[in-house]
Amino acid sequence: MADPKGFLTTDREVAATRPVGERVKDWNEVYVPGSLLPIISKQASRCMDCGIPFCHNGCPLGNLIPEWNDYAYREDWSEASERLHATNNFPEFTGRLCPAPCEAACVLGINQAPVTIKNVEVTIIDKAWESGDVTPQPPERLSGKTVAVIGSGPAGLAAAQQLTRAGHTVAVFERADRIGGLLRYGIPEFKMEKRHINRRIEQMRAEGTKFRTEVEIGRDIDAADLRRRYDAVVIAAGATVSRDLPVPGRELNGIHAAMEYLPLANKVREGDFVAPPITAEGKHVVVIGGGDTGADCVGTAHRQGAASVTQLEIMPRPSEERPGHQPWPTFPMLYKVTSAHEEGGERVYSVSTTHFEGDADGNVKFLHLVEVEFRDGKFEQKPGTERRIPAELVTLAMGFTGIDQSNGLVEQFGLDLDGRGNVARDANFATNVDGVYVAGDAGRGQSLIVWAIAEGRSAARAVDAYLTGASALPAPIRPTDRALTV
Repeated sequence: MADPKGFLTTDREVAATRPVGERVKDWNEVYVPGSLLPIISKQASRCMDCGIPFCHNGCPLGNLIPEWNDYAYREDWSEASERLHATNNFPEFTGRLCPAPCEAACVLGINQAPVTIKNVEVTIIDKAWESGDVTPQPPERLSGKTVAVIGSGPAGLAAAQQLTRAGHTVAVFERADRIGGLLRYGIPEFKMEKRHINRRIEQMRAEGTKFRTEVEIGRDIDAADLRRRYDAVVIAAGATVSRDLPVPGRELNGIHAAMEYLPLANKVREGDFVAPPITAEGKHVVVIGGGDTGADCVGTAHRQGAASVTQLEIMPRPSEERPGHQPWPTFPMLYKVTSAHEEGGERVYSVSTTHFEGDADGNVKFLHLVEVEFRDGKFEQKPGTERRIPAELVTLAMGFTGIDQSNGLVEQFGLDLDGRGNVARDANFATNVDGVYVAGDAGRGQSLIVWAIAEGRSAARAVDAYLTGASALPAPIRPTDRALTV
């Protein structure tokens, strides 16, 4: 414990964000560059090095948080990086994108503001890259075994890196034109600049991982052919089927799934378009869905110059304090103001869309909604609360319902699905098909990036054991684990 009185003498302080008027004019990350380094040692000193560190349980990766907090306090960035990478392949991703269930489980959070674990994490990894501590780790010898990984999101990348380092020859197949999955095209640049993905890919290439873009298993390569060519397969294709909204007027132009809208903005940043084919510029924008994907749509619309932005959520507004039925150390559902919400727009809770209204040319013009309340297990409309709001661009950000079955992957492999449309697996991440494993949202359902990385690491251990009879790779979780975050 670096400073026994740190939690008593130092208040919580988080990363500073750039002024709203400045950041909405560009796509750079919202944080002030370098703002964390002067304060992070003191922030790390607030860690109490608890006898039972509940932050370990709050984190699906089992991150060694008190250990790297201590090193960060002492500004020993190399040792901090080593401890951080011991459990997490990509801390620069989680340090920017994870909602930090570890902080919700922090013991200090019982009666004070918790330790800024996420800020400490991202400072450690940024310093590690800056100082050259992050280097390729190629295997000492090859096993002669081959593995195909389907999908290059956080689960697929984590599985691929672990298996490559174990000595197997790994090829990652991605149906998009660039590696990264939702990290690449689902996360806006202002939340995570894509240079962070690019340098990890270069590290993995140097270690020996092969990448194949614009190859969709089930369409471009038959699943049976893939099984013949590789000794094992890891399916990390995500849960990419967007939940739709089947109400009258859904067919009107200007209504899009969030994952139709967000990737186009990222493709502009990649240089594929001068302007996005779907843009919020000058339009009244309505985002349906109150989660992180909805917030991403809000921030994107601001940067594209929307005339107005309204975000709708069917659930009531969450409490700003931890609810009694979500006690510490569980992850509470709290009212959250993201950087996108700081930038403007209106958030409307406890409402449901009844129908869309269009103009003479078939374009959406208005959205009709009604207030609702939850009774006896269902939402009931409140009479007399119907109204309409301007809506010239509507994005549906209501989550995802399971793995894509339209490309033939599930059918060709002969995979069993569970009741939620996810690929069924056992306690070792194995599907019903010998040698085929599943990790991340494809098997778990829509979830957090930290769960995806944890599952990728765990599935890699299971595959390594399948190929060699044993494995020295760490396995942070099993599919049946729920920790304190669910």
